[in-house]
Amino acid sequence: MRSLKRKIALNLSIAFSLLFGIVMTIIYISFNSFRREEFKDRFVKRLDFTTNFISQSEGFNEKGPIIFSENADNILFNENIIIFDSHKNLLYSTVKDQNISWENQLLDRLDREKTIYTENTKPETYAALRSIHGENYYIITSAIDTSGQSKLAYLKYLLIFSYLLSIALIWFFCYYIIGKFLQPLEKLKKEISEVTAHKLTTQIPVKASNDEIGVLAESFNTMIVRLNDVFQSQKDFTASASHEIRTPLTRMAFQLENLKKAEQHSPKTLAVLSQISTEIFQLSDLTNSLLVLTKFDKENIKTIYEEVRIDEVIFDAYQKVEKNFPKLKMDFQISEQSVESAQLSVRGVKSLLEIVFINLFKNAAIYTDNDFVNVTIEESLDTLIVNVLSFGSTISAEEQKRLFDPFMRGSNSQKTSGSGLGLKIVKRILEYHKATIAYQSASTNQNIFTINFPL
Repeated sequence: MRSLKRKIALNLSIAFSLLFGIVMTIIYISFNSFRREEFKDRFVKRLDFTTNFISQSEGFNEKGPIIFSENADNILFNENIIIFDSHKNLLYSTVKDQNISWENQLLDRLDREKTIYTENTKPETYAALRSIHGENYYIITSAIDTSGQSKLAYLKYLLIFSYLLSIALIWFFCYYIIGKFLQPLEKLKKEISEVTAHKLTTQIPVKASNDEIGVLAESFNTMIVRLNDVFQSQKDFTASASHEIRTPLTRMAFQLENLKKAEQHSPKTLAVLSQISTEIFQLSDLTNSLLVLTKFDKENIKTIYEEVRIDEVIFDAYQKVEKNFPKLKMDFQISEQSVESAQLSVRGVKSLLEIVFINLFKNAAIYTDNDFVNVTIEESLDTLIVNVLSFGSTISAEEQKRLFDPFMRGSNSQKTSGSGLGLKIVKRILEYHKATIAYQSASTNQNIFTINFPL
């Protein structure tokens, strides 16, 4: 949401900044054009004044030039006036100590164009060919628009400062206003994030408005109702099925034990009964695991976390597996590399963690070659590592990639019964505890499962 707010504010800021930049550029160009026209108008007035002065001065040609600059009411800055007669002889010039022969080219242009204005030079020049009392006069005026250029420079700096200030203000107000506009969406996002698998009945408050936020909230509430129906049906089915299956499995296991003790059976019959008993135990263990898992999800499980000693969990799990696999022996060790202050405890749910090690020990008992499992615990400052080592047929590199997928059974399990859900359940429970599990085969007959608990 914050990223969306930044994107909208940034795009609006760029759009408004470009618009302001275009407007300010137009202002600058317009003022510069106005300055040129105003300065040109002053040239024209100055030349008209000079023409009028010459026409009213009797004997201008005979008596020589008369100084008239002081009489003008619109003297230009750094103004120079040059006057030639019809024979292009210099009559009057305010240019001091300069050779003005370069004006000949300009005079030839005046013969053709009558009026010339150059605005891209410094100083700017305005020249005209005027007829006074039947005589032609070439009047050339040049000056620098110091006042106009000063105002133009001031306007440029003012526009630049205003532009930079406007960008900052636009960004601030866009971010603030967009934040206000998106506040209902922010609240909606927060309320949606609080909805979990165990809070699917929670409805998002909908205001009496027909805007997009209200429509989105209503659509979300409708979706939540449908998801709750589906999820509840699935959850009820899993719980009911697990409960209903567990009861007859328990009876079957009890009857098998009584049958084995009731009379003498041949070795072959005892082997079959033992195999059936083992499969019943596996099915019962699977249904128990599914029944426990239906009570938790990733969101609500943290509320029932407690300090759990992993060594106690391991021994409790081993005792439960030993009842059905009495030949399985466990060697438990605490690594010498563990820190001195090791507590061997993690925060979690004991019943779920027991399922993890029950599945690992059960696999070790089924697939082991020597009915032996080695468990090693090593605790560092930030991690508790549990290694479960058993000896038997290993899993190929290709199968290891799918080892924790549901219904995945390796080539080493083809002669044994199973559902292929055990390791998937193990991984899911460990994910609830933010722990990881990995498999490796150190040699041709060693299977090692490594569990990492963050502390």
